[in-house]
Amino acid sequence: MTDVQPDPRDPRPLIGEPLALDLLNTRWAGKPVNDLLTGVEGYALWLSSAGLSERCAADEAGLAAIRQTREAILLAAQDAREQGELGAAARDGLDEVLAHGRIRRVAAPGGAEDRIETDRPQWLAPWLAVDGFLALLGQGARRVKQCAHEACILHFFDASQNGRRRWCRMAVCGNRAKAARHYVKARG
Repeated sequence: MTDVQPDPRDPRPLIGEPLALDLLNTRWAGKPVNDLLTGVEGYALWLSSAGLSERCAADEAGLAAIRQTREAILLAAQDAREQGELGAAARDGLDEVLAHGRIRRVAAPGGAEDRIETDRPQWLAPWLAVDGFLALLGQGARRVKQCAHEACILHFFDASQNGRRRWCRMAVCGNRAKAARHYVKARG
């Protein structure tokens, strides 16, 4: 979880996961599926909730870059869940985003400081999301999870000690599953 306070206007049901998963959670269940990133206004709202609005402009170029990044991370998250590692297509998608930036170490008054540089401004938020996703994978690829409720498409990082968390939110999806099991059992 992050220390950033989400924008109170953000309509998403799960906010505050690590940046890459928070990006995946810009889509959530509904008929049709809800998508925060259908326009620049939604992108601006996501940047605000992610604490990036001071560093990244909400414009069409940024929206296109972040949508491309969301697809790359989604493919990589599926690979991580199903295989425990990234396949070639997932790696290529992530590398395509990473190619737009780098970390440059500079001398600062307190010692070394890492600065992220991107070739164009619209790639900063996507680059940060992919970098954060790779850091999550370094903590355990199978801890990047999608909610186990069949109607939920939200993602989370399972930081539980035993790695057995199943629901994006126990109070919502976990309770729905329990209620459904109880209903089936009661009907016999």
